[in-house]
Amino acid sequence: MDIKTISKRLSVTPQITAADVLAIAEAGFRAIICNRPDGEGADQPTFEEIETAAKTAGLETLYLPIVSGKVGDDDAEKFGDALDTLPGPVLAYCRTGTRSATLWSLSQASKMSTTDILATTKAAGYDMGGVVRRIVNGGKTPTNTTDASYEVVIVGAGAGGISVAASLKARKPNLQIAIIDPADIHYYQPGWTLVGGGVFHAEETAKTMGSLIPRDVTWIKSAVAAFEPKDNVVILDGCRTVGYKRLIVAPGLKLNWNGIEGLVETLGKNGVTSNYRYDLAPYTWKLVSEMKEGKALFTQPPMPIKCAGAPQKAMYLSGDHWHRSGTLKDIDIQFMNAGGVLFGVKEYVPALEKYIEKYDATLNFFHNLKSIDGEAKKATFTVAKPDTEKTEVTVDFDMIHVVPPQVAPDFIRVSPLADAAGWVDVDQSTLRHKTYENIWSLGDVMNAPNAKTAAAARVQAPVVAENVCADIDGKSAAVQYNGYGSCPLTVERGKIVLAEFGYGGKLLPSFPKFLLDGTKPTRAAWWLKETALPPVYWKAMLRGREWMVKPEAISANS
Repeated sequence: MDIKTISKRLSVTPQITAADVLAIAEAGFRAIICNRPDGEGADQPTFEEIETAAKTAGLETLYLPIVSGKVGDDDAEKFGDALDTLPGPVLAYCRTGTRSATLWSLSQASKMSTTDILATTKAAGYDMGGVVRRIVNGGKTPTNTTDASYEVVIVGAGAGGISVAASLKARKPNLQIAIIDPADIHYYQPGWTLVGGGVFHAEETAKTMGSLIPRDVTWIKSAVAAFEPKDNVVILDGCRTVGYKRLIVAPGLKLNWNGIEGLVETLGKNGVTSNYRYDLAPYTWKLVSEMKEGKALFTQPPMPIKCAGAPQKAMYLSGDHWHRSGTLKDIDIQFMNAGGVLFGVKEYVPALEKYIEKYDATLNFFHNLKSIDGEAKKATFTVAKPDTEKTEVTVDFDMIHVVPPQVAPDFIRVSPLADAAGWVDVDQSTLRHKTYENIWSLGDVMNAPNAKTAAAARVQAPVVAENVCADIDGKSAAVQYNGYGSCPLTVERGKIVLAEFGYGGKLLPSFPKFLLDGTKPTRAAWWLKETALPPVYWKAMLRGREWMVKPEAISANS
């Protein structure tokens, strides 16, 4: 037997024999459901044999046979009723367990979210992609008609999604494009570091989504529930469907605030803040500007995360304020980093270390925030140093800047588009999906080994646009992405270490060294961050004006 747990009440397994029933009873099961019709296989025991053995073992049974590939709506309803009435836990079986898992999925569709159902069955080894539209539709069979269809559909209207839409329109003005995103507001997230440092106001980083969607691009204001890539369909909440010839996936990532015990309950109070949220970045500045003494913690979770330098940017700007106000000597700054290095590209580390020394900050590597008690002002970290056993340490704080762990969105992680880690699985050069040739991805959601930054999306957008257009024209991929990402490390108010690098940590500076040396703190880089980049983002990047981001051609020998 290969029993897979689906829920506390239900497990499923491939075909069982009468000889297995005693072990099933000893495992704690109290009822068995048979979902396989008698006579389906030559070596298959009859239900009567199973039922007889079950009665001897004190188990209840139910015969609910389903012809392979023909799970009806009524069948799922009967299965759900059986789960409610039979003594549990229940073991259901068919030839492989798939029909039983399918019946459970459909029976729970009105009680659980689609992503939870898909994640549960996927963890048990069962792919529910074939019935995902029915799950989204509350377990009932929907019509097979597509509500709308476009030449290109883009999932996500963040930096990557809007930029690639604009870049496509610049190349092919008549292209029929739709963007799917439920949000009303679009945020310039790189600006939140400066909000937390008292440089920007939060309102400067937000604009209405409707004002940014490119002209003649259809905005479908809805959330994506699932994908059917074999049928070229995106399924929306409510079971509406959108067809496509080519799909671009760019919904960003998910900030897993619930991944740290006690965090959600104390965010925005008790000295607990984060620049990773629009409404909390102003609280960061309030805490920093009012703090005169005490202990300030700054955390960084395991990679990958959005803008790997942001956790320490908050620390540097805070330290700079305390230095300028004369209170630094009374403040204990602690950087709690789940990783083992200050920054992943070694050329930038010496400059950063000078600021660690200037602010008298203590570096605590391999410290990953596990839980937080806001009222008691205590944070507990898992310490996982190489070649040593894991330990835990609890640290008091007066202020803590928390960066949550980050994962792919739920509807991506459970989809056919995802790799084993949950990210969209693309070729790192062309950004084309490795399995589905009419799908591309960019931004934080895909699995190329680059830094997840807005600057990376700025370079990726024309690469995807160019390659999608080449595909429309019947040509192979024309350009490639070199892994470029930029992280302006705000080491003090007025100076930035401008880290620019690509795959493998290769330095990819945008300017000659005599004009701007990114390995050193410069005022020129600060000017870029504070003054130049916001209008470049709003007025160029999101409008398809590809300044200084000409895609790199794929050579004939590549």
